[in-house]
Amino acid sequence: MSEQPQLLHLVIGGELKNLDRPEFVDPAAVDFVGAFPNYQAAYDAWKGAAQRTVDNARMRYFIIHAHRLLDPGADGPR
Repeated sequence: MSEQPQLLHLVIGGELKNLDRPEFVDPAAVDFVGAFPNYQAAYDAWKGAAQRTVDNARMRYFIIHAHRLLDPGADGPR
């Protein structure tokens, strides 16, 4: 059994100043949902957080491909 490589993803969110750019109203209040070992786990967490805040039009959640920040030369599958 071959193990999939760990591709670290972070999920964060918060209220945006404007909807056309990812600039938070209060960066100190950014919601850190968590760190996840692959894209699918991060996507599931992102979707849950986004659905919980659907009533706030300025609230947005993002998936950050941390593995690309840690090792920009290594491209792996999502």
